[in-house]
Amino acid sequence: MSSQTIERKDHHLDLCAGSPVEVVRPGALFDEVSLIHEALPEMSAADVDLSCEFLGRRLRCPLMFTAITGGTARGKALNLALAHQAQKRGMAIGVGSQRAMAERVEVEDTFQLREVAPDALIVGNIGLWQARSLGVDGVRRLADRIGADAMAVHLNVAQEMVQPEGDRDFGGGLKVIGALAAAFGDGLLVKETGCGISPATARRLVEVGVRAIDVAGLGGTSWIKVEHLRAGASTTGALFAEWGIPTAPAIAALARTIGGQARLVASGGIRDGLMAAKALALGADVVGLALPLLKAWVAGGEANGGEEALDRALDAFVAGLVSAMVLTGSRTVRSLGEVPWVGGPTFERWVERLCLGAAPRPG
Repeated sequence: MSSQTIERKDHHLDLCAGSPVEVVRPGALFDEVSLIHEALPEMSAADVDLSCEFLGRRLRCPLMFTAITGGTARGKALNLALAHQAQKRGMAIGVGSQRAMAERVEVEDTFQLREVAPDALIVGNIGLWQARSLGVDGVRRLADRIGADAMAVHLNVAQEMVQPEGDRDFGGGLKVIGALAAAFGDGLLVKETGCGISPATARRLVEVGVRAIDVAGLGGTSWIKVEHLRAGASTTGALFAEWGIPTAPAIAALARTIGGQARLVASGGIRDGLMAAKALALGADVVGLALPLLKAWVAGGEANGGEEALDRALDAFVAGLVSAMVLTGSRTVRSLGEVPWVGGPTFERWVERLCLGAAPRPG
């Protein structure tokens, strides 16, 4: 990995921690979703069971620390702090793009989390366009080198188009994904990086064997904004800063169109336990979060590992999720998925149009 790439990785962390990189309008649209209150839940908070199945493993909590970084000393420190939390709480953790270690073996240790999280579900990560060059065997080696249980392939066309040095050739991607799905089976996760996945695209993924999809929708960290802030006026980032499919309707539409055919991860703008509960009620199996944890880690003091700050942030997050489950009478994550909800007009228009676009075209 070049020194320019290393500098970019740490610059990304600085920008995400301290700059306005989140999408404000329209946001993830969870504010337009309301869960129906249960005034007589006939249960206690101690009855709540947060466990779920994901990528062939049993999690004690339906949360995944989604890919943030890797390849630098700061990236390693953050990944280790999150891995410790994943081990402690029975959550999943995804590493940042392993393109860095594919290019330079000396940064491999920044992705090594097994010593800290021997029992956690660890998900590797590589961009689709890098996977196209590496081939199935190359991607498999990346997973094996960090002891990953599963592999994520990320789709980041918008980010690449904004990066001055980004890729511009995006052909043949579905064929690559199909080959990876055949090789990894249920251990393959296909994810966006902040622009969402439509039902039409999800159908194509399912048809080639993908069984886990992270919508990673609009409303959270915008890598378009990050790249625009990094490179300035030399990019088209300002033009596409609000480009994408909001997370809440993306999950609802995928649950309605491909529900049961693939496990769904809701990430992109989920900031508290109530939003997580809404995502699970809309049809997600697991909820992903990244930016709130990065900010907590930085605020808590990177030099000290940020452990206390991460503990507090995650305690509050889980407490909010448990409260939402009690207030809807949901003892399990599965039963939360059966809770009725009400969607606002913008949310409903998004869901309707997304589902319409997924319908087979006549003729």
